[in-house]
Amino acid sequence: MGKQDYGPIGIATALVRSSFLVNAVYAESSREHGLTPQQGQLLCVLMAQPYGMGELGAILGLAKSSLTGLVDRTERNGLVQREPNPQDSRAVRVGLTPQGGRLVREFYAETCRRIEKLSAGLGANDRDTLASLLGRVVLDNKVPMVFIEPDEGAPAARRY
Repeated sequence: MGKQDYGPIGIATALVRSSFLVNAVYAESSREHGLTPQQGQLLCVLMAQPYGMGELGAILGLAKSSLTGLVDRTERNGLVQREPNPQDSRAVRVGLTPQGGRLVREFYAETCRRIEKLSAGLGANDRDTLASLLGRVVLDNKVPMVFIEPDEGAPAARRY
């Protein structure tokens, strides 16, 4: 199917269509790394640091039962582990295993490469402007750190 020019589109349409585009890349990269997109998101969140189950549920927007199943499946694959929460002996935190750390670094790098290719048709200034504007939208809406910049959370990421 050839490219079609639909003319200028509004912000809502542009954001929705770009989210579909990014989600498709994310899903493809996840599959190629033996992950579901949800497992990829979980691992990317845990790149910054271990989190408690309540925190993870809020960040990922998942109900308790869905999150428990996701963590269980990812733990069975040897990618995450539950560890005691030092502040609350009744709770656990979920963190990356060494295997999960290696996999998420590969997954993250490949996914970033693919997503960055999406804007290859833009010049450097336009790419910078797009990143700045989208960054403001993300910050204004308090989007959780599901996907971090390479220097965000780096000290915690180095612990595995």
